[in-house]
Amino acid sequence: MTEPLPTRPSTDEVWLMPVFVAKAGHEADLQEALGTLQTISRKDPGCLEYSVFSDDQRPGTFVLIEGWARREDLTAHNGETHVKEFVIGVERLLSVPFSVTPLTPLT
Repeated sequence: MTEPLPTRPSTDEVWLMPVFVAKAGHEADLQEALGTLQTISRKDPGCLEYSVFSDDQRPGTFVLIEGWARREDLTAHNGETHVKEFVIGVERLLSVPFSVTPLTPLT
């Protein structure tokens, strides 16, 4: 009999995984923009994690893992000027609109 995976006790934390796919020729620009966003966002109140990764199997694809202590912290972060400017400025660098997947830690 297979045991169910353990689940994490209820928490106020919010975890997300945005994925960004660069237009051909704009990979370096997207990486730079994400790096700047990462540096600034890590200083936002309630930030638990804000790390950008490159996808080794899909060149030009970048994955962001972000964690927030509370939904209110995420809401405040999304209202910050640096986030709004990133979202507007990054559109021209993307081959498709970026996606955001909510995550739930299991343990």
